[in-house]
Amino acid sequence: MAYPAGYKYTTDHEWIEINGDRGKVGITDYAQQQLGDVVYLELPEVGAKLTRGLAFGTIESVKAVSELYAPVGGEVVEVNAALKSKPEAVSTDPHGSWMIVVKLSNPAEAGVLLDAAQYTALVSQ
Repeated sequence: MAYPAGYKYTTDHEWIEINGDRGKVGITDYAQQQLGDVVYLELPEVGAKLTRGLAFGTIESVKAVSELYAPVGGEVVEVNAALKSKPEAVSTDPHGSWMIVVKLSNPAEAGVLLDAAQYTALVSQ
């Protein structure tokens, strides 16, 4: 699996695609492979405040329930409502199935995230 070069990655297996002061957030292909078939997502409401590294929701699969961790701090400005009715889209297209859009409170926080090469090395160990 090739991880999109324009994205940044966390060691908790979330990705963020930053565009200006906003970032789309989802989980990586590696994460969805570990989880198995996704059956339910609990996502925050628009207006929720996120803190980098803290949980912002949960993802449930046939195997486990896992927390979703914010790659950056900020405010949720959009939630992918389509995933509420079709959470399985995360399993089939993890890098195209964004969960939330965050307005970054401190864009410099993204500097500590992994690039695609670093993330690929992390999950290949």
